Amino acid sequence: MGKKLVIVESPTKAKTVAGILGSAYHVLASMGHVRDLPRKSLGVEIDNDFRPHYVTAVGKKKTIERLKEAARHADALYLATDLDREGEAIGWHVLEVLKRALPPDIPIWRVTFHEITAAAIRAAFEHAHTLDHNLIEAQQTRRILDRLVGYTISPLLWRHVQGERGLSAGRVQTVALRLVVDREREIQAFVPEEYWSIEALLQQMPRSDQNPSGLLPPLHPTPFWAQLWRVRDADGQWRKPELKKQEDAQTVVDLLQNALYWIEKVETERKPRFPWPPFTTSTLQQAASKALGFAPRLTMSVAQQLYEGVALGEAGQVGLITYMRTDSTYVAPEAQAAARQVVHKFWGEAYLPEHPPEYKTRVKSAQEAHEAIRPTDPWRIPKSIQPFLDDKQFKLYTLIWRRFIASQIKPALYDVTTAEIPTAHARRDDPLPYLFRAQGRICVFDGFLKVYEEEQDVGEEEEQTQALPPLTAGEWLELVQLLPRQHFTQPPPRYTEASLIKELERRGIGRPSTFAMMVTVIKERGYVRREGRVLVPTQLGFAVCDMLVQAFVNLFDYGFTAQMEDQLDDIANGRAGRVPTLAAFWRDLAPSVEKAQTEMPTVRIEKEAPQPTGEICPVCGGALVRRKGKYGYWVGCANYPKCKYIQKTKREQPQPIGRPCPRCGGMLVRRAGKRGPFIGCANYPRCRYTEQVRAD
Repeated sequence: MGKKLVIVESPTKAKTVAGILGSAYHVLASMGHVRDLPRKSLGVEIDNDFRPHYVTAVGKKKTIERLKEAARHADALYLATDLDREGEAIGWHVLEVLKRALPPDIPIWRVTFHEITAAAIRAAFEHAHTLDHNLIEAQQTRRILDRLVGYTISPLLWRHVQGERGLSAGRVQTVALRLVVDREREIQAFVPEEYWSIEALLQQMPRSDQNPSGLLPPLHPTPFWAQLWRVRDADGQWRKPELKKQEDAQTVVDLLQNALYWIEKVETERKPRFPWPPFTTSTLQQAASKALGFAPRLTMSVAQQLYEGVALGEAGQVGLITYMRTDSTYVAPEAQAAARQVVHKFWGEAYLPEHPPEYKTRVKSAQEAHEAIRPTDPWRIPKSIQPFLDDKQFKLYTLIWRRFIASQIKPALYDVTTAEIPTAHARRDDPLPYLFRAQGRICVFDGFLKVYEEEQDVGEEEEQTQALPPLTAGEWLELVQLLPRQHFTQPPPRYTEASLIKELERRGIGRPSTFAMMVTVIKERGYVRREGRVLVPTQLGFAVCDMLVQAFVNLFDYGFTAQMEDQLDDIANGRAGRVPTLAAFWRDLAPSVEKAQTEMPTVRIEKEAPQPTGEICPVCGGALVRRKGKYGYWVGCANYPKCKYIQKTKREQPQPIGRPCPRCGGMLVRRAGKRGPFIGCANYPRCRYTEQVRAD
């Protein structure tokens, strides 16, 4: 009697699932997609309902043979690939290549799970279902759309942009580039405007009733800052101060230098500070970038390792977090119940909300049936499993665990005190038209912040506040100092990788599975470069963006790209069809491509001038400069070719891409080679598998 055959994507996931299912099941990995569109041709029959021609994916022949051999002896087939569109399509492709090898009448099931735990796996197999062909159609539509754009527009760049190699255009990639370019132009066009503010350092005046005998030492009042908040206009209306120049501010300072100040009104309001929702893909990438310095791609690679399973000693291979590609903040009730038990044990009843909190997912197309990213077992405290994790895994797991536990705790509470401080010439009935306001904030209950008490940065910018002394309406104040401050309006900030992802999500452009890749691609193509933590478009990036946006006005429009994502969602939900969607898209794209072939201008990207590094050539004593060459940047002597010294650079660390090697099962990584980036096995030189970086 044969075993039940289970197909997942990766060897790590296969190992974890096999450990849960036991010996009655044979769990194998497909190593990602087993079929794809051909690499050297369009692979889509435009005149025949956009029928795709799938071929065996690069390096997958042996994998397919291994799957077929197992399928011949199986008595049931379970497709247990990831629960999103891409996973559904991988499962379908596997089934297509195995059909002839499967025994007749063999039951074929689809199983999906949010986490790789014993309970989740058992529940998935108890509720096995069939493949969702709407999801498959949506994935195929997305793949064909991207192929149509990549294979018709990228060659235009090859012909019309001289002096550069390896250029590409993409349906989402180019829009991501456009965001960076548009922001840079906003910054370049920005004209700062000067304005001034005035702050007063005030303190309470000593009262005789505080020291009636005069025998006690004098009290030292606590000074506090108040901001010029409102100015009364000629009509008697209070408005915001408009101090455009130093002269404006100085005039007010001169009037207020000898003024009277007193407390007219004091109000204290208790305000909650709510915890952040559990992580989605986008918010995890943003938080990991800010708190850990992780690039989005690294975040997703490490998250995939935590999801697929890590060996925890005697506990075996264990999946530590839920599925990491999600835009939902929903949390399963049983996970909330477990989190509440953890909170009760470590921090007590006072920190538990009366009812488990619910978080509204802000992304309009989010799949609420999916879960947020959370630990599979909240009792698995980060420090308890630290010995089994590498440094990156531990840091990311800790970030996820804290965010989830904090999301299930009561809000922090603050007493916010606001004091209004009028001014007058010499008597209260001789007022000046200037009103100051002082604010103070005191934490009276730390709530969810308790989880972060060891951390200085809990994930968002802390508001700078002061603690006000006890103030009473009617009491006089003494002026210690008046401080005019000069300010200038600031341009919008450049995007970081994390904030670019946040903007893509806000606009509905792309999906959780594509964000990190899009940011990586525009960097690798040389369209943007990182300066510190921000992204700056290069000369090439400006040129490519301008050419594409001018030639394809609708295609690379923000709203149109978001609308296409909505149409893919409609296909996934059965409200639209693949062929009509592709036909409408091609009707708009084809004429634009034909027109661009003759009308797109040709530009030449001038070589960047060598940039001095401030170092001295160890061979001839000349200056070292940074040059851009055919295969990237390099540092050498300014006297080249007379002096041919080239500085050896530290090799860029390989970046995991989250796919297994089809030859040995190790992890594939992206490396920087002499001729540009390529994908290879992390087990090199023992395994020499390589593949090119796909342009579309």
